[in-house]
Amino acid sequence: MSSADSEQPIHPPARPRQTVEELLAAKGTRPIASLDDLTADTFGTDEEVEEFVAFTYSERRRDVA
Repeated sequence: MSSADSEQPIHPPARPRQTVEELLAAKGTRPIASLDDLTADTFGTDEEVEEFVAFTYSERRRDVA
C-alpha cells in the first residue's frame, strides 16, 4: 500500500550553501570603516541619556531588595 504522500520527502530540499562573503554581497553590506559608522542618534540630549541610565540602574536594583 503506497500513496503519493508517502513518496514525498520529509524535509524540503536543501538550499545551495553560500559563503559569508556571498551573503554579505547579496545584502549590499560594506565593512565598517570607522567608529562613526556605528553611531546612532538614539538620544537627543545629554539629559535624556542621564534619565535613561538612572532608570536602568533603578530597574536593576528593584528586585534586589
